[in-house]
Amino acid sequence: MRYIIKSRPRYRIAQFYKNVIRKYRHTYSVELMHANIDEAVNAMYQIEQSLLRRRPTLPRWQHEGWYMANAGKWYYAYTVTEDAVVIEDACHSQNMR
Repeated sequence: MRYIIKSRPRYRIAQFYKNVIRKYRHTYSVELMHANIDEAVNAMYQIEQSLLRRRPTLPRWQHEGWYMANAGKWYYAYTVTEDAVVIEDACHSQNMR
């Protein structure tokens, strides 16, 4: 199965950790930021394999008709085509409403 990761989830993950490094600049390192970004992006490749398909809790994801998967502190919105999983969006658990 192919994975297509759109720019929005990548941007949201990177932006979240950039905000963390701004807020905690004395305790959160650039290396840890990159490791966290890599971990969040790599988790996307487990969707539809070890991460279970769920019904979205965010209204905007429900409205789009996307599925949701959870890996650690990240939630991913995605669609499934014949031969690919398309990751549409990502949201950190602190931002889930």
